[in-house]
Amino acid sequence: MKPSKFRNVKVVVDGIKFDSKAEYHRYTVLSLLQRSKVITKLQLQVKYLLTPILTKDDGKRERATHYVADFVYWEDGKLVVEDVKGGKSTPEFIIKRKLMLEKHGITVKEIR
Repeated sequence: MKPSKFRNVKVVVDGIKFDSKAEYHRYTVLSLLQRSKVITKLQLQVKYLLTPILTKDDGKRERATHYVADFVYWEDGKLVVEDVKGGKSTPEFIIKRKLMLEKHGITVKEIR
């Protein structure tokens, strides 16, 4: 597969698509942790609503804004939301990370 705009190479393993090799490697670690019962309820690509559809003064609509977490799981009775980063965080991600905290009370854990 060819690299993305961030130079990540997409990976498909066992029918699961990963946006990067780093994301795939993190999945292998989390899978082992789940099998050893250190974490539970591992999910991939979980979508969170950050802003609903909004209507502007002129009647035009603004699309809803979502954040899609790379991984979500439970550890020691706490929900953990992870985003795998291969490089510098984009301004868009930083805003979404802040909105996750404000709207959902969730601190996104960045994995590098």
